[in-house]
Amino acid sequence: MAVPKKKTSKAKKNMRRSHNAIAVNGISVCEKCGAPKRSHRVCLSCGDYNGREVLTGQSE
Repeated sequence: MAVPKKKTSKAKKNMRRSHNAIAVNGISVCEKCGAPKRSHRVCLSCGDYNGREVLTGQSE
């Protein structure tokens, strides 16, 4: 069985865990209606994506 020869320092341990942080979701504002929406997704309020209407029948 593998046994470490020396104790892992706090700095080394924290450097290894630096990528474990939870990332914040990117929230942007719709250019057409101004409602908050997730990045690179269709606006659920007006149905607009990238300057054109993708979902029809949505209320503004």
